[in-house]
Amino acid sequence: MAFLSPSALAEIGFAAVGKNVLISDKASIYGAERIEIGNNVRIDDFCILSAGEGGICLGSFIHIAAYTSIIGGGRVVIGDYGNISSRVSIYSSNDDYSGEFMTNPMVGSRYTNVTRKPVSLAKHVIVGSGSVILPGVSLGEGVALGAMSLVNKSLEAWGIYAGQPAVWLKNRDKGLLAHEEAFRRHIS
Repeated sequence: MAFLSPSALAEIGFAAVGKNVLISDKASIYGAERIEIGNNVRIDDFCILSAGEGGICLGSFIHIAAYTSIIGGGRVVIGDYGNISSRVSIYSSNDDYSGEFMTNPMVGSRYTNVTRKPVSLAKHVIVGSGSVILPGVSLGEGVALGAMSLVNKSLEAWGIYAGQPAVWLKNRDKGLLAHEEAFRRHIS
């Protein structure tokens, strides 16, 4: 995997980009002027970041694995220490499937009924491979989401969830917070 050089990152025209940002040269970026990226972020091969009107905000110390897509017109926020596994799809907008309107981004908005809702993943969220996160949901701090899960409603902090739709399985240990504190002391 080859990462874009600092000069190539600057040419993309992000709203903000921090230090030690590694983005694969095989990733696709749309609406870069509405994308903010913190420090120590890695985005792997074949990821798609398509920021609509609401934009995308990535905190620091985030990894987004291969084939992940973050798409939509609503705002998407991923908090510090987020880990998005491969083939995850995060959507912040949705077509109207009722048949009352047309669908498709190539059809004018006059003929469609797209809804846009923000999506928020708080600090220390980990999303398992193949999961889908739908518009309007929030994943609270420390949420762990199992592979192949569908999130269609908000999830409470420090829970482990899985399924289609995702359901609470058990509480997640908060021991990682002590590691975060030690890590922060180490890097400062």
